[in-house]
Amino acid sequence: QVQLVESGGGWVQAGGSLRLSCAPSGRIFSINVMGWYRQAPGKQRELVATITSGSRTNYAESVKGRFTISRDNDKNTVFLEMNTLKPEATAVYYCTANLKYKFGAAYQSYWGQGTQVTVSS
Repeated sequence: QVQLVESGGGWVQAGGSLRLSCAPSGRIFSINVMGWYRQAPGKQRELVATITSGSRTNYAESVKGRFTISRDNDKNTVFLEMNTLKPEATAVYYCTANLKYKFGAAYQSYWGQGTQVTVSS
């Protein structure tokens, strides 16, 4: 069973920075798109950023210019560098990956358990 393991969340003051990382546990055959979503209290989960295996990126308008998504394909790891953080960025951040765990398997989407990011004003 594939699990996505996230790390890097925490507490930071407004204007600060945090870096999230996420990687699947166990052996993986291939990963297509990886990304980050977030869910603030009382709100729906929303897209933050995605990145394809060819490093094509997509960002939510609210984070453009401040957040950077990247990936290390050799380590099957995706990163989210968050700069100039604002209190409205406070949320649980979820990693997602569209991957196949073995040759011949279909691509499926997996989600991490989430990591809390809290930005104080």
